[in-house]
Amino acid sequence: MENMSPEALSEVAAYFQALSEPTRLKILNLLRQGECNVGELARLCGFTAANISRHLTLLTKRGLVARESRGTSVYYRIADESVYALCDLVCGNIARELERTAERRLAFSQPH
Repeated sequence: MENMSPEALSEVAAYFQALSEPTRLKILNLLRQGECNVGELARLCGFTAANISRHLTLLTKRGLVARESRGTSVYYRIADESVYALCDLVCGNIARELERTAERRLAFSQPH
């Protein structure tokens, strides 16, 4: 991010903001298995189609998912596979931090 313009930094922040909502992460994770339409994603997520559509609109705007109309249905798929590498990296970092926290907590809870 070195030497990036304020406009470019705003775009980067908006990209991360799209990933900052659990429902959107769940949608991305579901699309990892293949394309789905709004109804399928709504059923799998346990939310209304309108709610899922709002999330998909944002993910599409940020270039994370792509949409394709087929008849009366719209299907969504991942447009940028690199999002999974980013998410896996973040998940790994969080898991390691949780392990370190658990180890520290355990060190203080065991009698010596």
